[in-house]
Amino acid sequence: MTRTPDIDDARDAVRTVGDHPALEALARVGFAASGLLHIVLGYTAARVGWGGGGQADQSGALATLASNPAGTVLMWVITVTLAGLVLWQLTVAVAPTGGDSGATDRVKALAKAVVYAALAWTAGRFAVGSGSSSSSEQSSQDVTATLMQAPAGQVLVGAVGVAIIAVGGYHVYKGVTRKFLDDLEEHPGRLATVAGMVGYPAKGGVLALVGAFFVIAAVQHQSSQADGLDGALKSLRDEPFGPALLTVVAAGLVAFGLYCFSRARHQRI
Repeated sequence: MTRTPDIDDARDAVRTVGDHPALEALARVGFAASGLLHIVLGYTAARVGWGGGGQADQSGALATLASNPAGTVLMWVITVTLAGLVLWQLTVAVAPTGGDSGATDRVKALAKAVVYAALAWTAGRFAVGSGSSSSSEQSSQDVTATLMQAPAGQVLVGAVGVAIIAVGGYHVYKGVTRKFLDDLEEHPGRLATVAGMVGYPAKGGVLALVGAFFVIAAVQHQSSQADGLDGALKSLRDEPFGPALLTVVAAGLVAFGLYCFSRARHQRI
């Protein structure tokens, strides 16, 4: 009973941080940075689909941006703004406002914070010149091999795959039902609506494909079967009508990037 006021005061303090104009500005630019990464990722995926080179994952997108003349400055901007987005998501997880008060909303905010933190860390490594465009396929295989060695390793790997598939399915659901509009202010415009309806299912489909590879790796007890985003997209290229399929996915990823730009302006903060 005596701790309740302290907890409430702490949450009020966190909420005050989350509502600060400076953090709000960083978070909004962070959404735009995420959008830029998805657009570059979509471009790379299209190139891969038609026989071009490139690594079709987040590290590859960051490496592409870092190779530009202003790459170092851009990497620092992405790092700082994504870090701001991480902090804002943490404030949402700890002290949500409005309708985002359920346990599910808190968990989603925490999960998003982890994803953005990983991107910020990778961008930061590029900013200081120690970044690497090592494939997400190799990273996934390394993680899978480590999990396989743990007790009930196959179950763990399979559970990871199922979780990723579930996240992908939720993305599809969110796009088809337009539930993503709940994240935005009223009347965000036609661009945000169309881009979200196209982008969310496209990203969800790719995530589900990545999760499927983890499940296959668990069933076959072979970590080499666990492909990351780069491997998943390249697997589409090798299917019948692969280049056309990958082009459609690439367009969807670009659409998701455009949605992120709209979200930077219209996100409820």
